[in-house]
Amino acid sequence: QVQLVESGGGLVQVGGSLRLSCVASGLTFGNYAMGWFRRAPGKEREFVAAIKWSGDSTYTADPVKGRFTISRDNAKNTVYLQMNSLKPEDTANYYCAARHTTGPETSLRTPDGADYWGKGTLVTVSS
Repeated sequence: QVQLVESGGGLVQVGGSLRLSCVASGLTFGNYAMGWFRRAPGKEREFVAAIKWSGDSTYTADPVKGRFTISRDNAKNTVYLQMNSLKPEDTANYYCAARHTTGPETSLRTPDGADYWGKGTLVTVSS
């Protein structure tokens, strides 16, 4: 079956960096747009970033634009989220998502666009 397994979360100070990874199995990775969402305590799940199956196009949410970068390695079935200049408001559970499409990655900019989800990894930014 399809599995998406996130890693790389943890506790970091304001201004610090983390890199999240998500390894996919049970699917043909190159046929999927991949994305990251997050859910802060008491808030709805929100879109963070998405990347096209080919890796040559990305879409990033305004709150993290210029600080977070999504990338992928199709040979490793892995998608990454490099997070720099972290702020307390970035504290959340971060979830990896996959959508079966070879079209634009923007189709994965809402939660209902995902076909599969990981279980999440917690990022805590301390001030």
